[in-house]
Amino acid sequence: MRILVQKFGGTSLATEERRAQVASKVSEAIHSGYSPVVVVSAIGRSGDPYATDTFLNMVKGINPDLPKRELDLLMSCGEVISGTVLVSTLNSLGHKAVLFTGGQAGIITNNDFGDARIVRVEPGEILEQLAEGKVVVVTGFQGITESGQITTLGRGGSDTTASALGVALEAETIDIYTDVEGIMTADPRIVEDARILDTVTYNEICQLAYQGAKVIHPRAVEIAMQRNIPLRIKSTFSDAPGTLVTNLHPDREIGTDITSDRIIAGIAHTPSVTQLRILTVNDPDIHLTDKRIFRAMALADISVDFISVQPEAVLYTVSDEVAAKAIGILQNMGFQPDVIHSCAKVSIVGAGIAGVPGVMADMVEALSDAGVTILQSADSHTTIWVLVHNVNMVAAVQALHKKFKLDV
Repeated sequence: MRILVQKFGGTSLATEERRAQVASKVSEAIHSGYSPVVVVSAIGRSGDPYATDTFLNMVKGINPDLPKRELDLLMSCGEVISGTVLVSTLNSLGHKAVLFTGGQAGIITNNDFGDARIVRVEPGEILEQLAEGKVVVVTGFQGITESGQITTLGRGGSDTTASALGVALEAETIDIYTDVEGIMTADPRIVEDARILDTVTYNEICQLAYQGAKVIHPRAVEIAMQRNIPLRIKSTFSDAPGTLVTNLHPDREIGTDITSDRIIAGIAHTPSVTQLRILTVNDPDIHLTDKRIFRAMALADISVDFISVQPEAVLYTVSDEVAAKAIGILQNMGFQPDVIHSCAKVSIVGAGIAGVPGVMADMVEALSDAGVTILQSADSHTTIWVLVHNVNMVAAVQALHKKFKLDV
C-alpha cells in the first residue's frame, strides 16, 4: 500500500470552491495509486465563523481564565467541523471517506493541555480503513491522553499531526498544502524578487521556521526528519511543484561532481522583540545570578531568546508584549536592566555556512552599507542571527537577500 499524507490548512477549506480544489488534490492522489490520509485544520482564520481564534474570543469575552482542559475541548471543535465538511465533499464525488478525530486516529499525547506532545501513534484503525479503499480524513492539531482526555498540540499542530502520521504509517511523502507555492528565499511582502526554493534540507527549513518563516511548523519537520520522509510544501490553488524538504538532492546522481554549493538558503525575520541587558561585572556570585535570572523568567512563563551569557553581562530578548512583565521581575530582584524596545531578529540560514570563511564579513558589510546597526549577533553551523532595530528590519532583509544573490 502506497500511503500519502496530505495536510490542508484552514484557508484551503474556507469556501466551497476551495474545498473542491482540495478534493481535486485528493482525487489526483488516488488516481496516482496512493492511499491518501488527509489531515485538516480548522476552517478559515480569526473572524471566520468556525476558526479556532473565533471560538477562543467567544469564551474569553465571558471568562478569560477558562481552564486549559476546557479550552482544548473547545479548540478541537474547528477541525471536527472542517473534517466533516470535507468528508461530505469527498463522498459527493464518489470517494468513500471516513473521519477520525486525533484520538480515534491513535494519536496519544502527554497531559500538557494547550501544547501537548505526541507520545506515540497507534495507526491500526487508519490502516484498516485504508485497506477497505477509503480515504481517511483526520482532524489535525489534536490527540488524546492515556486517560482519554482531549488535548491540542499548540500552534502549527496540524503540521505536527501530518508528520506524526506520516512516520507512523511509513508514508512515501507528506504533502503540506498552503496558500503559497513553496518556501521562499525571504518574505515576498518585503523582498519583491524573493523566489521559491526547489529543495531545502530538514535543518535549513527548521531554522527558517524557528526564525520566523511560518509556512510549516519546525516540530513537524523534526518528526519527519527522524525517518527521512520527504516533505513537500505546495499550494492548494496551483499545480506548481512546490518545495521539497529532504536530506537528499533528487536531481544529483551518485558519484557526480558537486559544481556548486549553495551557502545561504533564505532570510528569515522575527519582529517586535525587546533586548534586556543585565550588568554582572561586579557580581561576586555571577553563576548564581545567571541561574536566578533565567529561573525567574521560566517561572513567569516568559520565553527567552538570543541568549548571550558573558562574564560582564547577561543579554537576551523577549517578545515586546511581555517585556514590561520581564522588566518588572528583574527590578523586583534588584536588577536595573538596560532595555532596547522594538527590535527585530534577522537571520541568514543555510546548510553551507559552516566552515565557509567570509560569510559573517559579507553580512556585516551588507548591513553597514544599508545603514543598519547591529545590536547583537550569534551563530551556529546553519544560521547567523543579528538583532537590529525594528525600523531597520526591512532594509536588513533586503540588503542580505541582495548580498547573497538569493534572487538568482
